[in-house]
Amino acid sequence: MSFGFFGIQFGFALQTGNASRILQTFGADVEHLSLFWLVAPLSGMLIQPIIGYFSDRTWTRLGRRRPFFLGGALVAAAALALMPNASVLTLLLPPLLIGAGMLMIMDVAFNVSMEPFRALVADNLPKEQHGYGYAVQTFLIGAGAIIGSFLPYVLSTYMGVSKVAEPGHVPDNVIWSFYVGAIVLVLSLLWTVITTKEYSNEELRAFEEEDAEEQPAHTASFTAIFSDFKQMPKAMKQLGLVQFFSWFALFSMWVFTTPAIAQHIYHLPASDTSSVAYSDAGNLTGVLFGVYNLVATLFALVLPKLYQALGKKKTHMLALGLSGLGFISILFIQDADLLFIPMIFVGMAWASILATPYSMLSGVLPAKKMGLYMGLFNFFITLPQLVNGVLGAVIVKHVFHNQAVYCLTMAGVFMLLAAVSTLFVKAD
Repeated sequence: MSFGFFGIQFGFALQTGNASRILQTFGADVEHLSLFWLVAPLSGMLIQPIIGYFSDRTWTRLGRRRPFFLGGALVAAAALALMPNASVLTLLLPPLLIGAGMLMIMDVAFNVSMEPFRALVADNLPKEQHGYGYAVQTFLIGAGAIIGSFLPYVLSTYMGVSKVAEPGHVPDNVIWSFYVGAIVLVLSLLWTVITTKEYSNEELRAFEEEDAEEQPAHTASFTAIFSDFKQMPKAMKQLGLVQFFSWFALFSMWVFTTPAIAQHIYHLPASDTSSVAYSDAGNLTGVLFGVYNLVATLFALVLPKLYQALGKKKTHMLALGLSGLGFISILFIQDADLLFIPMIFVGMAWASILATPYSMLSGVLPAKKMGLYMGLFNFFITLPQLVNGVLGAVIVKHVFHNQAVYCLTMAGVFMLLAAVSTLFVKAD
C-alpha cells in the first residue's frame, strides 16, 4: 500500500540533497537559495488541501487516491529528468530560471502524490493500526531516501561516473542519479496502483460509527475548505505548532547543508561552486542525508514499541530534542567524519516527524474528511518553510554574513522549541 512512497522519497531525496547544488551551479547565490525553495511550501499549501478535498469525493476505476498520486508521479519523473539538464535549454531561458522552473514543477507533482498516501493508510486500516501503518510507511520512505541520497556518491566513487563538470554544468553523477530516480518513481507508483485495493464510498461509510451524507465532487469549493479549516480539532492546532518549529528546522537543513559543509568543513569561499572540493561537499551532503534516512528507516521499526512504552507524545518529544542538540553540535565540528553523529539524531527525529503526528492526528479526525484534513494539516508544514524561505535570505546575508553553518545552528534551536511544544499536545 505504501510502496509508492518508496519511489516518491527516492526522488525527493535527490531533490533535497542536490537542488541547492544545481541552482548554485547555474548561478544562484547562497543568500538567494531559500527564495528558490519557496515554491515547495507554496505548492504544498495550495495543492494538498485541494487534492485532499477532491480525493475524499472522487471515485474512479482506479479508486479515490490512486489517480492523484499516479498523475503526480508521472509529472515529477519528467521534472527529475529535466532539471539537471537545464543548461541545454538555454536557447529558451537562462538555465537558472529553467532549473528553478523544474524545481517548481517537481514540488507541485510531489505534493499531488504525497497527500493521498497519508489518507490511504487511514482509509484502509482501523484506528488501532494507524501507528503501525504510518511506521511502515516511514520505513519505506526511509528506504527510498537512503538510496536516493547515496546514489550520486556511489556513481562517482564506485562506478567511475564523473563528479565534476565545466562551470555552469551539472556533473554526470548527479544527472544519472536523477534519471534513475525518475524510473524508480514511476515503477514504484505503478506497483501500488496495480496491487492496492481501495474501499468505495459505500464501504467506508459502513465502517463509520455514524452514517453521513456523501457530498458529490461537484460541490467542492474553497469556502467549504476554509470552513473545515476553522473547525479543525484542537489537537490538530496543537500539533500544528510542533510541526511549525520542526519543519522550519528541516527547511534550513535541506537548503543550507551543502554550502555549510563547503564553507565550514572544506573552508571554501561562498563563490566557489565548481571546484572538486565543492563537489566533494555536495557528495558528502548526499551521504549525510543517506545516513539520517537510514537511521529513520531503522528507527521506524521501533516506533510502535516506543509508543507502547513511552506514549506517542513523549516519543516525539525525545526524538525532536535529540535532533536539536545534534544540529547545534555541527557548529563545533571540524572533522567531516564526525558529522555522521548529529545525523543519527536527525534521523530519529525524521522518522518520528513522518509517522507520529499523523498517527496522533488520524485518531481524532472524521473518516469521511480524512483526505481533506490531512491536506489541511500540511499547512503547518508549508507555512514554516515559507517563513524560513523569506526570512532565511535576509538572515543568512545580514545576520550570519553568508556563513551557512549558522543556519544549521538555528535549525537546532527550532527543533528544541518543537520538543517543548509537544508537551502541550492533548492527544496520544
